[in-house]
Amino acid sequence: MSKSVKISCKNLWHLFGKGSAGFLDKHQHNPSEADLASAGLIAAVHDVSFDVYAGEILVIMGLSGSGKSTLVRCLTRLIEPSAGQVLFDGVDLLQASSRSLTDIRRRKMGMVFQNFGLLPHRTVLDNIAFPLEIQKVPKADRLTKAQELVATVGLEGREHNFPRELSGGQQQRVGIARSLIGECDVWFLDEPFSALDPLIRREMQDEFVSLQSRLNKTIVFVTHDFDEAVRLGDRVAIMKDGHLSQIGTAEELLMTPANDYVKKFVQHAPRAKLITTQKIMVPAKAGDISVATHANAVKATDVLEKIAQRVIEADKALPVVDAAGLVVGQVSRENLARALFQ
Repeated sequence: MSKSVKISCKNLWHLFGKGSAGFLDKHQHNPSEADLASAGLIAAVHDVSFDVYAGEILVIMGLSGSGKSTLVRCLTRLIEPSAGQVLFDGVDLLQASSRSLTDIRRRKMGMVFQNFGLLPHRTVLDNIAFPLEIQKVPKADRLTKAQELVATVGLEGREHNFPRELSGGQQQRVGIARSLIGECDVWFLDEPFSALDPLIRREMQDEFVSLQSRLNKTIVFVTHDFDEAVRLGDRVAIMKDGHLSQIGTAEELLMTPANDYVKKFVQHAPRAKLITTQKIMVPAKAGDISVATHANAVKATDVLEKIAQRVIEADKALPVVDAAGLVVGQVSRENLARALFQ
């Protein structure tokens, strides 16, 4: 069954600088770096295309200035793209009227940014309920819904506190709850945990994973931290100088980096925790593995961390089996070492 596409970004551009209007048309939407430089323009988003599937977490990452935050703001039209398409459930947001776009943002999009943006004069409950107040939902109904979300994000007992009375992590939970109250289809989070200290950040990541397991949202998550990307994302998109360098699972980025930049970006990733046996196994030759050795088999879906000790201690290659228990290959010490230390 093919995956359902929730967001489709097609040939998206965002240019900074005077004279950007008409520039792409003049160059048939394919300007060179020299063309951009001579016009004094910077492509913060440079002809980017990708899909986001329903229910997945797509993490967009890159160094400061790579264009990742600009890209997310273009997806929501908080920044107006210079060219391209952003299809949201088949509707091109770049062609949507202001009224239609506002309605989509209010009812179908949740947004959380690094600065929590809480209203200081409102309590936790009122901050969470605020989007429904804008939608003119009756007070009793919006407060009931807000109370449910207080429990969802683990802030029971803090309903009547003001933001100044909360820790950074608690404030972030309020921001997350507020973004969820409209029962959004898609959740955009731009470095929501980067201002938190490491311990609180880890706790918020755990909370985020727990929330997603219950809510199954479609999520676009921006970070500069590869460990966070790996922990949270189904796929990772790496940006550099406005370009989308590569998009794929963490394992794909590690095993088949598209270029030297991606290779360098992932060089310190925990390979043993990310690479699966099926990525490093080799074909099993006739006679190499018998049915009698199946007791020593490892699963194709096991990560290398799980099989490493058994492979190292074995005096020959171990069989690899699929979900049905059929031998699909074999893995040796050499295969393991090459994958971990290449």
